[in-house]
Amino acid sequence: MNFVIDADHPALPGHFPGRPVVPGVVVLDRVLAAIESAHGPLGALRLPQVKFVQPLLPGEEARVEIEPVATGPVATEDAPTRWRFRVLRGDTVIASGDVLATGATA
Repeated sequence: MNFVIDADHPALPGHFPGRPVVPGVVVLDRVLAAIESAHGPLGALRLPQVKFVQPLLPGEEARVEIEPVATGPVATEDAPTRWRFRVLRGDTVIASGDVLATGATA
């Protein structure tokens, strides 16, 4: 899933004055939207591991890649309870980590 955060996004003022950077929570919102788009609505979640390694600037195009990882007794390939993700700007990884549905085994 590709996305662009516009310069007028309400989370940008003050983050940071003179050189706006897209907040990590906005990037994570796009990750969750990509998972929900592929697998349906999500309930409560944990993010046991997330790394932000490069900034995302307003107007830059990024894409979310998700990999379902079946864990727990009720997880299937069609209904996983854990996902690994990467957010890339071109070929550069800007964020990566895991999303875990509550109730799944870590």
